[in-house]
Parts: sequence; C-alpha cells; structure tokens
Amino acid sequence: MTAKNSEVIAQEHGLVAQDNPRLAELKKTLRLLWKSTTSRIGMVIVVFFLLTALLAPWLMPYDPFHQDLPNKLAEPRAGHYFGQDNLGRDILSRVIAGTRISLGIALVVLSIGGVLGTVYGLVSGYFGGRIDEIMMRVTDMFLAFPDLILAMAFAALLGPNLVNTMIAISFVRWTTYARLVRGEVLRLRETEFVESARSLGANHFRMLFIHILPNALAPVIVRATMDMGGVILTAAGLSFIGFGAQPPTAEWGVMVADGRNFIMNQWWVSTFPGLAILVVVLGFNLLGDGLRDVLDPRLRGNI
Repeated sequence: MTAKNSEVIAQEHGLVAQDNPRLAELKKTLRLLWKSTTSRIGMVIVVFFLLTALLAPWLMPYDPFHQDLPNKLAEPRAGHYFGQDNLGRDILSRVIAGTRISLGIALVVLSIGGVLGTVYGLVSGYFGGRIDEIMMRVTDMFLAFPDLILAMAFAALLGPNLVNTMIAISFVRWTTYARLVRGEVLRLRETEFVESARSLGANHFRMLFIHILPNALAPVIVRATMDMGGVILTAAGLSFIGFGAQPPTAEWGVMVADGRNFIMNQWWVSTFPGLAILVVVLGFNLLGDGLRDVLDPRLRGNI
C-alpha cells in the first residue's frame, strides 16, 4: 500500500486531523487578498503603519517634543530627514509619534461607533414595526448633517482635546453601521436557518448574537476597514481647525496646522504629515476594496 493510499484511508476514517473550517476560510481569504494587486498594496501600507505605531518609541530618532530653537524651520538634511518645525522639533519623530495617535483614534472610534451601530441595527432590523420606525428616524436625524459639521458641534460642546475628539467622531460614525446592519438583518431574518432556530425556541439574544450577527459581519468588516481612513481624515480635520487634538500633541492634523503659515517657503513642515495622511488613507481604502471583493460571493469568483 502506498503512502498516498494510506493517507486517503486515514482521512476517510477520521484518523488525520482536518483543518478547522474557520481557519481554512481565513487562509483562503488571505490568499485571495494577496492575489489582488490593489489589496496587496493596501495590506503592505496598512501593515507598515501598524508596525510603525507599535514600534514608535524605538523608531523615533529624537524626542518628538524636544525643541531646538536655534535650528527652527531647518530644511531636510542628514540627521533630520524630514526637517524641523517652527519650534525646532524633528518632524520625522513627530510623524512617527503621530502614527500611533492617528491609528489609535481610528481604532477607538470604530470600536465604539461600530459596536454601538451594529447593536442598534440588530435590534432595529430584528424587531421591526414601530420600534424599527422610531429607531431609524433617530438615525435619519444624525444623517441629516454632514459628518464633519456634526463632529465639530460635538467637539465644541465637549471641549477641544484628544479624548473628546474620539467621543465626538464616535457619535457621528455609528449611524453608518446601524443602517448597514439593519439591512442585513432584514434580509437574514426571513432565511430558513433563522426560521428553524426560531421554531426550536431560541430566545431573542441567541437569535441576534448567535444566528444573525455572525452572518451579517462581512459588510461590517469591509465598512470598518474603509472607515479607518475616513476617521483619520476627520480627526485630522478637527485638529486642523482647532476642535480636535491641541498643540503640542504630535497628531498629523495639528502638525499640518502648525506649518500652514510657512507653506510657501518651509513646505516640509506641513507636507510630510500631510503625505502620511494621504498614504495611510489610501492603504485602508485599497484594503477595504479588496476585502469587499473577497467577502462578497458575487465578486469572489472574479478574483
């Protein structure tokens, strides 16, 4: 008997451990993501910035708050590759420190807003009727205002600082997830497996979080990935106009605002943090597009 035949017989009799279905699906998803050029570029960019945020204390060549006034607004050169700002602080060190702050803001905002909006949409879509009508009208009230304007209002009400910025953006971002999850729940609650679970006596909690939620997560994951860039942009915008993080915080929006008065002659003060915003937003958008193609069964076959 050959080794190949022995392996086949062993698998038929359950003697060889099979891959966990979820693990196998994860491996397939990652393989398909890497196969797509755009998502591969997005993954590389996102991983680069995540590693930069994690290793920031060891990557920064200088203290991001150290002032070297005799060399303020010095141009990029060896030792200060991104130049120095209006207080002589090393811009490269501040951009690296800002990576941790900007990604941290995005993760906190999406954790709060994503969870809140997902639960809200689950309840609204599952119970329907008057409950759904009331909850969606509340959502429409928030959606009636542009995100940045509403975030500015909340930030002005709470006070301009980093924590309040995250709270303000969270209050704005939850509506997207509420609408998205509600639509998925309306589709799923009429499916056969949900009807079967209901006929077997599953309670509301089990129906929502065991049977419906796992099957509604794919579009939420895609949306959250693409929203990472949007949250970073919103946070930077709030900081730029004075409603977000405040100086001397090494946040990209604050850094761009610090250099706006010198943009004509000392372009590097605003350009490098602005490029960081551009690249990280591009990376998350490319990765989100790839995830959408991989997780959507209608598009998966084209990859």
